[in-house]
Amino acid sequence: MQTKIIQITAAKGPAECAWVVAKVLKIFLKEIQSKNITYEIIQKENGIENGTVQSVLIQLKSKDLNQYLNNWLGTIQWIGVSQFRKHHKRKNWFIGCFELSGIQSESFAYMDIEFQAIRSSGPGGQHVNKVSSAIRAKHKPTGVQVLVSDSRSQHQNRKIAVERLKAKVNECYSEKLKESDKQQWGNHLTLERGNPVKVFIGTDFKKQKESKKYSSKRNQLKNDLRRGLQ
Repeated sequence: MQTKIIQITAAKGPAECAWVVAKVLKIFLKEIQSKNITYEIIQKENGIENGTVQSVLIQLKSKDLNQYLNNWLGTIQWIGVSQFRKHHKRKNWFIGCFELSGIQSESFAYMDIEFQAIRSSGPGGQHVNKVSSAIRAKHKPTGVQVLVSDSRSQHQNRKIAVERLKAKVNECYSEKLKESDKQQWGNHLTLERGNPVKVFIGTDFKKQKESKKYSSKRNQLKNDLRRGLQ
């Protein structure tokens, strides 16, 4: 199972680009649902206009994401009239779809926890000295661990440890997202206005089809054939 974080961004573009992000996001989510790809929107920044999205982070999970994402990662172009400035002459608007590297959302499963019973420290008399009631819990995939000695019951301490460990793993993941801000900002600055991986046209966002001029190729072959017979 692969896990990837994808950013769709209007970069430093105007409200029109943020409007395109919102439209493309709907298309993207509909498409990944049809392919049974699990997703979660983990961060979303709305644009200044209603119905616009400046940037969004999406976590994807599936067996093979690389092949699917090859058709999405890069610059995305929309050809159409501004929804906010009707007399604006510009017709080409660009947004970006990027993979954020170095961020892995860790799944939290009970089987990934390693427990160790240890003796509690502090006041408590003979019970503390004889019974190993404190619990150290370690999340093996991340190495995050907690020590719980709140209760005299080992079972209760184990239960508390699981909850605290889960919260700490989620906190570490949130910190990773914060550290990714630099990479996200870099994406805002490096969006290429050209060589799009996808092109959408009009308010209904139809994909642009590549026109293949077979007639011109046939004419060229006919001319070459005539020359060969002369």
